[in-house]
Amino acid sequence: MTLLLMAAGSGSRYGKLKQFDELGPNAEFLMEFSIHDALKNGFNHIVVITKEENKEFIKKYLSKRLERNIKLDVLAQKVSDIPNEVFFEGKRNKPWGTAHAVWTARKVIKSTFVIINADDYYGQNAFKYASEFIKKNSVNNIFGIVSYQLKDTLSDYGSVSRGVCSVIGNQLKSIVELTKISKINGVIKDEESGKILDFNATVSMNFWICTPKIFEYIRVYFSSFLSKIENLEKNEIYLPFVAQEMMEKGIISVEVINAACKWFGVTYYEDKKIAVMTLKKLVETGKYPKPLW
Repeated sequence: MTLLLMAAGSGSRYGKLKQFDELGPNAEFLMEFSIHDALKNGFNHIVVITKEENKEFIKKYLSKRLERNIKLDVLAQKVSDIPNEVFFEGKRNKPWGTAHAVWTARKVIKSTFVIINADDYYGQNAFKYASEFIKKNSVNNIFGIVSYQLKDTLSDYGSVSRGVCSVIGNQLKSIVELTKISKINGVIKDEESGKILDFNATVSMNFWICTPKIFEYIRVYFSSFLSKIENLEKNEIYLPFVAQEMMEKGIISVEVINAACKWFGVTYYEDKKIAVMTLKKLVETGKYPKPLW
């Protein structure tokens, strides 16, 4: 089983490369705890998508920590990596978004895999449930998403982006990416649309379980995206956009898996203190070994 970690962000709101900030009790990166949880649940292939300038660093860093039987691929997300059938020669300062990050791994992933953000902590049960889901599903058009409740995924220090899900039974029916959600005066609101949101709303934190079928459709979606001139300078393709369109066209169904565990992340630098304290407590209570590797 494969774990893909998206670690190519710039950390503009955090103020530094948060993927490589030393948050653990022994200066571990947050992603190391996710990798540890994945390995504990039978994953044996780690894929990290990062920037070109960080590629060699993270490859050496993780190679020293992972056992030799664990396959490691570290890939650079590049603006120039686009479908062969399209042409782009304009100026673009950053890659094309989370779906593009996943597209980067199309040549090294050949079976069902998990996608996560490198700067989020998802909880040990999330990987346990993902492993169980992969083992019981052999159909390539059934995807999964590990979900959380909106109230548990906010920051006290500013707005956040979340994929707000509509769920019937255990099936995802739609997902809408809202990019400026905040809690003000006891109310959770999307500042851009003005919509008031339910505290218990189901949200995606980019913990997806996909088959290689997603690579085929990202190529289709990406080609269409690049044909529109207004997208070329700054717009991005997000995983929820791709998944939503695949569901609408009947290409896939997506099972929603309740994480039943604590999530935390480091959107803003002020979030760091809580992350450090939480990881310290998890280690002290025996949830993780000390040192981690």
